[in-house]
Amino acid sequence: ISKELLRMLLPELLINHFEITDCKTEKKDIHISFIENKTTPKEETNRILVGNGFHDELTIQDFPLRGKTVFLHIKRRRWRDKQTGESVHRNWDLVAQGSRMTIDFAAFLKALSQY
Repeated sequence: ISKELLRMLLPELLINHFEITDCKTEKKDIHISFIENKTTPKEETNRILVGNGFHDELTIQDFPLRGKTVFLHIKRRRWRDKQTGESVHRNWDLVAQGSRMTIDFAAFLKALSQY
């Protein structure tokens, strides 16, 4: 699938910084799995970071496609500072506060409910 098509369907942050690892369609749902790219955070270039696994998978709901509910399963990486042992990760702004939805989808539903 081309990146241009994916940009129209999915949050751009996911397309730019994550890899799609799986996509399953069930009767009423679409499940798309992502894993964060291996690149270390640019703001941490002054540190020596080593991979340190993943955070628990995050599942959020996005805009429906073709009448099916879309669930995004996201695995975010974490690193460890080799000198201090401190855990490091990116702070992605993926979920609307107080929900389990993407920020765009939550804003759409909020605007829809005001009409």
